[in-house]
Amino acid sequence: MRRASIIAFSVLLATLGGCNRPGPDKPGQDASAQASDQADDGQGEGEGGASSAAGQSASGEPAPEPKKSIIRPEVDAGPTQAPVLLPVHLVVPWPARAVRLDDAGRALIDGLLGDPTFQAGGPVTIWGHSDSHGTDSANLASSRQRALAARAYLIAKGVNPARITVVAMGEASPLVPNRRRDGTDDPDARAKNRRVEIEAVAPLPAAPPAAPNGKQAGPA
Repeated sequence: MRRASIIAFSVLLATLGGCNRPGPDKPGQDASAQASDQADDGQGEGEGGASSAAGQSASGEPAPEPKKSIIRPEVDAGPTQAPVLLPVHLVVPWPARAVRLDDAGRALIDGLLGDPTFQAGGPVTIWGHSDSHGTDSANLASSRQRALAARAYLIAKGVNPARITVVAMGEASPLVPNRRRDGTDDPDARAKNRRVEIEAVAPLPAAPPAAPNGKQAGPA
């Protein structure tokens, strides 16, 4: 009797254990789950691979960052302002009893030709001067000859004659007194007064256009 009870109890335990054991997976479910896992693994590898390729070069080292411009885009340099052209003035000493330039005078004028103000093409004025030795009319004529000689040299160098104005001053505008304080003649002072002065200025601004009625158009 006792043995029959033990056998019945064992059969009951076996039956209960069989109910809790999981059953075999269906073929369709197993394949679907495997495909889903592979898709998840592929997506993760794709994202990681792209990120890794972007951060490394072909040699395996980190790729260098692109160079940045040192000029900020919000800064506008704008047009370059033209330099201010100031008048340039040259004094050319003149030899005694000479009507032509000497080598020293030509060298001085050659230096003037390279000045930016002179090269801009503006007006050029030449003043001829003499010392006080001789009559007023003679000194006026000699000062004009000196100014014309300087003008001829500029034209020979390619300067447009229309730019040049000649003014004969004679002995009216000396740099220093022609005589000493005791009234005696001063040859060194007279040598300084025999000269030609050349001045070049920037080109004159263009005149405003004329209005239809013939008058120049002024500011509004």
